[in-house]
Amino acid sequence: MGTFMHCSKANAALGAVLVVVYCAGTAGAEAPKHDRAFWKAIAQQHYQVPSGEPAFALAQELSSLLASPDPELRDDLAYSILAHWIARPNILQPEQMLVLTGEWRGNLRHGIGEANNNSVLQRSFSALCLVSIAERDAKESFLGADRFHQLVSDAVAYLQAERDLRGWDAKLGWIHANAHTADLLQALANNRLLNRDEGTAILAALAARLSSAPTVYTQGEQDRIAQAVLAVIRRPDFEADFEKWLATLEDEDKKVWASPLTPESLARYQNHTYMLQALVVHLDLEPESAKIASYRQQVLAVLRPR
Repeated sequence: MGTFMHCSKANAALGAVLVVVYCAGTAGAEAPKHDRAFWKAIAQQHYQVPSGEPAFALAQELSSLLASPDPELRDDLAYSILAHWIARPNILQPEQMLVLTGEWRGNLRHGIGEANNNSVLQRSFSALCLVSIAERDAKESFLGADRFHQLVSDAVAYLQAERDLRGWDAKLGWIHANAHTADLLQALANNRLLNRDEGTAILAALAARLSSAPTVYTQGEQDRIAQAVLAVIRRPDFEADFEKWLATLEDEDKKVWASPLTPESLARYQNHTYMLQALVVHLDLEPESAKIASYRQQVLAVLRPR
């Protein structure tokens, strides 16, 4: 609730609506939970909301399943249903999506700093649900400037703070916290509200995440980070920043070979290399322009000596 109680007088009416919606949803949360068959039937019926069922109450119930260690409940059902409902118009109302956004933003901090336990699941899949929120907002603004900028700040902070870097687990399925957060930053970078300073902060956070990973990513995280980088640098307000960002990566990698190798320093070098290779491919797929051609040449210049 604290997320929404600091709104300005201009937003007081909306804040009152959110309080009512939240309280109604909380009361509804005490009802018996639906079983797996119920959720599977929704997926099998092309994600239609069951007749007579309130979509928002179901969405809140699904949100509680984002912490489930059961990959089918968490990923195939809870996340997938929520993503479809957020993307489709007239299922969840803007004030309802704001309540969910506040909940998922809060989840990014729950258990942060822990690793190799199940608390990461709620954080990671909350970040993935926020991707759907950010994509919807880019098409049809409902967050508003203040909430959008706060979400950017939260996503940047979460990327840097997450310590559980597992990708896929044989029992838990996809964990993928860094990949999901890169997806979120990519979606936020596609919004017109993103400002220059936020773009710079996103690039810095992505670089720091690559540099601080103690092992080489093995589940495609470098590619997802490359796509987030591309979403920032193709914006019209990032002409000069990219060259400086690349130079920082290159300087870090030169130090790898100037000192005794460690598993951590080698992991940093490899993660940088694989990300840059993915970035070249994505730049090749972009519509050709002088800026894109320049970026591609800059990345290739870094890669050639490797």
